Formats: sequence, C-alpha cells, structure tokens
Amino acid sequence: MITKGLIEKIFQAASIQRWNDHVRPTEFSEIDKQAHKMIIAYTIAKFQEEENPGCVNWIHLIEGGIFELLHRVIVTDIKPPIFHKIMKEKGKELNEWVFDQLDDDINPVKGNFKESFIQYFQDTHYAPFEKKILHAAHYLATNWEFQIIYQSNKFLYDIEKTKNEIESQIEYHIDLTGVQKILSHRNIAGFINLCGQLRFQQRWAQTPRIPKTSVLGHMLIVAILSYFCSRELGACAKRMYNNFFASLFHDLPEVLTRDIVSPVKRSIKGLEELIKEYEIIEANNRIFPLIPEKWHNEMRYYIFNEFENKIWHNDTVTMGVSPEELNTQYNEDRFNPLDGQMLKACDDFAAFLEASFSIKYGIKPEALESAKRNIYQKYRQKHLAIGDMDFIVLFDYFH
Repeated sequence: MITKGLIEKIFQAASIQRWNDHVRPTEFSEIDKQAHKMIIAYTIAKFQEEENPGCVNWIHLIEGGIFELLHRVIVTDIKPPIFHKIMKEKGKELNEWVFDQLDDDINPVKGNFKESFIQYFQDTHYAPFEKKILHAAHYLATNWEFQIIYQSNKFLYDIEKTKNEIESQIEYHIDLTGVQKILSHRNIAGFINLCGQLRFQQRWAQTPRIPKTSVLGHMLIVAILSYFCSRELGACAKRMYNNFFASLFHDLPEVLTRDIVSPVKRSIKGLEELIKEYEIIEANNRIFPLIPEKWHNEMRYYIFNEFENKIWHNDTVTMGVSPEELNTQYNEDRFNPLDGQMLKACDDFAAFLEASFSIKYGIKPEALESAKRNIYQKYRQKHLAIGDMDFIVLFDYFH
C-alpha cells in the first residue's frame, strides 16, 4: 500500500533548498538534484552494461535512488561535511533513527521495500556496484549545480575547498566507464546538460504556487510514483525498469518546446497532435544525436506515445495492450512491458499534488483549484485499479 506519509515525504524534497548558504543565481531544490542524479545514474549504468552486460541490477539502482532521496529528506538540516562525519562515526545510530522516522510510511509498501531499505544502509555488501554508480551520479549532479554556484561565490571563504572536494570525488569514480564518457565525450555531456536544463523550466509557469516545481523534479516524482504502483501490480523486473525510466524521461521533449499547459494544448483542434509531431522532429534532430545509437530505440519507446500501454517483443512494439493483458499475459521480462496508462495516472496525480500542496499552503488561484477539482473528478469516475488498490485512494489522501 502506498501511504500518504510516503507521498508527503517524496514531495517534501521539492521544498528543500540546496546551496542556501551561498549566493544563488537561481533556486536549487533537492528534488531537481535527485532527478538529475537518476538521469546521470541511468547514463553511467547504460555504459557499464555495454562494457559488461548484466553487471547492473537495475531494481537495486532504482530503489537505491529512492532510498537515498528518502534518507536525505529526513536528515536535510545536516550540512554535508557534518553529515559525512556523523555517518563515519555514528552512521548506524543515525540510520536507525531514519528507519524509525520512516517506519509507518514504508512498512505497508509491497515488495519487501522496508527490508530492502534497511539492508541498503546497513549491509555494505548489498548492491555495492549500484551504490557506486549512484555515488558517482550524486557528485556529477552536484558538480553541475556547483558550476553555476561557483561563478557567484568565488569570494567566499572555503569555496575552493568545496570545489576540490567535489572534483576529488568525481576523480575517485573515474574507473567507471560511464563517468569517463560523461567527462570526455561532448555529446553525452550535452545530453546531461540538456536534461539538467529542465530544472529551469517551471511547472504552472503562469500560476502563483508553492512550492515551485520544475519539469525535471516533476519527472522524478512521476517516476517514483510509477515504481510504487509497479510494486502494487507485482510487476516483473523489466516492467518496473520501463515504468520508472519512461516516467523519468517522459517530459524530456519539453526541453525543446517548454511546458505547454494542457488548456493551451486543447484550445485548438489538432494543436496537441501538432505539438507532438514537432516534439518528435526536434527530438530526432536534437536529443538522439547526443546519445549512443544503441540507446535510441529504448528512448523512443519511453518518450513517444508515452501514455500507451505497450510491449516490445521480437523487435516489434505493440501498443493498445489492455491493463489486464499486461498483468496476465505479458508480465514477463521478455515482453518488455510498459504501463503507459498508469504513467499517465501518475503524471496527473503529480499535477494534483502540485495544486493540492499549494492550496494547503494558502496560495490558491482559481487555476489551481479548478485543476485539482477536474483531475479528482476524472479519477473518481474512472475507477482505475492498480493491483488491489483503487487509484482514487491516493487522491482521497489530499482531497
């Protein structure tokens, strides 16, 4: 069961400000950093698997990213140098305190989520390679932010020390082929930069709202929600992988078109289809040249027709598969299943959360209240089942 507290913890990362003791030319939120980190982790892991097929346990990688986000949300007030010192000397005690804080929220989640969460932080032999990839991705994402921060903070005491520490950590992970590629190949670095730019694109850009969320952070929220829904469905490993990363990349074309709000898309007949056509053309021209050709089919599977239920078997993509068929006939890795309709539900729910939290905090323009009402009614009438759970239950938490 997906709990209200767990959803609140995830969304809390949108309110956590990074580098808030530095001059910041723009806001940096924890959810954006974590989203960028997971995109970088995907990139590193893909390169590692090209070199050594099967070397990455993708479920451990996905879960590790979620575990680290939740851990970060709980200990957010601790500055990194102090945090690392505490973890070195009192890591077991701090982790146990974190487990206690999250127990009610994560205990009901299916798939031994709580047990895996505890093992991830307590057992040094659990998912060591995936931890290393995530650690490398963490510092690369941090460095991406720091390159912006550094220009405005050269006068600060210890800024060079921070710079050297980040560079030292990146160098420590240089044995990973994926890290080498990101640092030395202009195209793949361009892909990482392009994804990072999505943190500058605000959701609901014309509507006052708190906390502000970017397209980048929104994609991670949708990805995490889709992971939990996949657990509810008892999804096979490949289905969980597809659902998570399709969600993580589903709005990637918006880096080329910006976040065009739904009312505008639907205001003129055929406009939504025209925008989609433009996104395909621009993605082919500007996104795909940045990544290895071997990845193209998977990325197309994720960002085109992203809200369609589909399978990818024997080099053929079949769309229009029903949820029942995905659950009963195609819930095997060999079919490469993807729950596009569920992804759409998670996407809508994330938008509902964005409106709900702002309204809760007292910023409630009519656009947000109307959106919240409309999305709620849509799923009240739909009766979408996710495993044993009616999806409306999640909406009812915040209605």
